[in-house]
Amino acid sequence: MPTEEAGPAGQVPGEIAKPSGHAWYALAILFLVYLVNFVDRQMITILAPDLKRDLGLDDADIGFLYGTAFAVFYALFGIPLGRLADSWNRVRLLTVGLTLWSAMTVVSGFARNGAMLAGARVGVGIGEATASPSAYSLLSDLFPRRLRATTLAIYSAGAYLGGGVSLMIGGLIVDAWDRAYPDGGMVGLAGWQVAFIAVGLPGLLLALLVATLREPVRGVMDGVPTEPAATPFRDFIDELLATIPPLTLISAARRGRRALAVNLLALSLAAGAAGVLAVWTGAMLQWICVAIGYYAVFSWACSLYHRDRPAFALIWGSPAFLATALSYGCAGFIGYGAIAFAPVYAIEVIGASADRVGLWVGGGCAASGFLGVIVGGRLADRLHKRHAGGRILVLALGLAASAAPIWLAFGGQGDDDISAFFHFVFWISVTNFFFSSTIGAAAATTQDLVLPRMRGTATATLLMSTTLVGLALGPYTIGALSVVTGDLGFAVVLALAVVPPGLALLYVAWRRVPEEVATVLERARASGEPV
Repeated sequence: MPTEEAGPAGQVPGEIAKPSGHAWYALAILFLVYLVNFVDRQMITILAPDLKRDLGLDDADIGFLYGTAFAVFYALFGIPLGRLADSWNRVRLLTVGLTLWSAMTVVSGFARNGAMLAGARVGVGIGEATASPSAYSLLSDLFPRRLRATTLAIYSAGAYLGGGVSLMIGGLIVDAWDRAYPDGGMVGLAGWQVAFIAVGLPGLLLALLVATLREPVRGVMDGVPTEPAATPFRDFIDELLATIPPLTLISAARRGRRALAVNLLALSLAAGAAGVLAVWTGAMLQWICVAIGYYAVFSWACSLYHRDRPAFALIWGSPAFLATALSYGCAGFIGYGAIAFAPVYAIEVIGASADRVGLWVGGGCAASGFLGVIVGGRLADRLHKRHAGGRILVLALGLAASAAPIWLAFGGQGDDDISAFFHFVFWISVTNFFFSSTIGAAAATTQDLVLPRMRGTATATLLMSTTLVGLALGPYTIGALSVVTGDLGFAVVLALAVVPPGLALLYVAWRRVPEEVATVLERARASGEPV
């Protein structure tokens, strides 16, 4: 049973503890894991023109492959894997996940059509779903609460550095290979195929380093040390049944006829909405995947309500948590969409070469993303000291301030191709700075709103928002608008329509976070938690 221990002046031990050497070592390894995570995830953006040419795809297909095919299964499996991160050895879970997504990145290099590449992207999404729930939970138990946003921001900086590095590596590999072996060489592979294989293999080696990490005591930094779960895999199976269709029907039937009827109604509504959208847009696979994702989230939330009332209360019953998560999804809609098509815009609209785009756009985004996530994390912690909801201000700034640089980047301004290109590089880098500045604030806020044993589940819920709202809808919507309008830049600018609702959600979060953080234990006890 968890216990709460107070330190001097009412502080819990984690408030005054100093991080150990192993904690910093773990942070460095996890930073590399997230860097590899985003190299594998983002590689498709710089390879998009080649994929369109060789596999017969268009911008909407690229949006689907980059966003929906990855995001839906990343979100779906993030729920049971987040639960497993809350109850099993997080180091082992991350080792297995890293091995899986690196292997599937290698498999991407052997794709012969869009369907095969989509299948590999699904595998990458499932493997990467282990990363952040495990890492967020590990770092929250290795570093004191006063450094939580900063620590999570440093970890998250690996994502933005990895996203930029993927463009540099991808552009260089494609141009060098295709110049040297225009016919594919002895192995018969195009440059984009070699790029996938080259970035997937290092992850298999990194998995060996991950396995050297020590599993910390769960909850010790919050003064609520928690014993390991007695049946972690039974809980994991329960989450699978609650989340992955059609197993969701089994989970609902176990709760009774009424629960099954409600679940079937939700399934029917999701299927109907998918059908209407598929007829309207002609993108059947896109909306089937999205419908599966949203239906699965509903099924999981209903199951969580019956199986873990305290976790449901602190996550789905929290206006502060939901407003923070959904506003971060709005930021993801813009950020992921703009970054997904930045290389395509630079290559196809401005006319730059892939290696040049990789070097300058990739380098600019890597530097600006790294700087943004560190600055945003530090600023979030400083504002948090002054006001319990201070981190929300960083989210609001990042969302609102991204509008102008996106408009300037995709306006294509410049006197010639050279000036237009560097104009684009500068403003897309500024966009990436503001987008990346929000992650530390969002992650730390949602971690503060739950108990230590719920952190993996809370992380999976946050990532569900940024994937199912941001990644699954943003890139595809922009790609589809590009196909319809014939103007990719205009399509990206139209994505700014989500800024006002995102800011409205953040106002709700600003008002609610202080009270809800202060009453976490009380609300958990009221829901049946033995703390």
